[in-house]
Amino acid sequence: MDSVSNNIDIYGARANNLQGIDVHIPHDRLTVITGLSGSGKSSLAFDTIYAEGQRRYIETFSAYARNFLDNVQRPDVDKITGLSPVISISQKTTNRNPRSTVGTVTEVYDFLRLLYARIGEAYSYASGERMVKYTEEKIIEMLSHDYAGHKIYILAPLVRNRKGHYRELFDTIRRKGFIYARVDGEMIELKPRYKVEPG
Repeated sequence: MDSVSNNIDIYGARANNLQGIDVHIPHDRLTVITGLSGSGKSSLAFDTIYAEGQRRYIETFSAYARNFLDNVQRPDVDKITGLSPVISISQKTTNRNPRSTVGTVTEVYDFLRLLYARIGEAYSYASGERMVKYTEEKIIEMLSHDYAGHKIYILAPLVRNRKGHYRELFDTIRRKGFIYARVDGEMIELKPRYKVEPG
């Protein structure tokens, strides 16, 4: 076997129902552990692989920091190599919400949403163009170049779908130097003691 393996290699796993088994799980693949009840699925996934990954992670902490954490025992296994940082998602009973899915009940949806937000490429549903993040300097440069000689408004929502009057809000933004606001789609000039009640 090569010195650098593309697998998680487990040798002599003996946790609970496991009888000294060797397992090789490939990296960068979705692997499902299945079998009869009591065959050792959870013992392999949680009590061996996850336990060893958690133990190694905690060992990277300082001795002072480890004083505040539970002591994690080494699993009953001869050797594990190729182990990456691990995340364990516990099984939960459903709360009978008709909109619940496997993703929401196990909370794996939250992890996947974070993963795709980091590695994915977003596209505008309106134009189909790829969405790009610009720095403040780049935005100012683009506005100065593309709209030179034109009057432009840069808007940001402050109130949406809420009843009431907002005299204090208008006074506040006026004191900050803003002179116009858009109310119900109409541009208005902010005057002292201006009062607007949304329609």
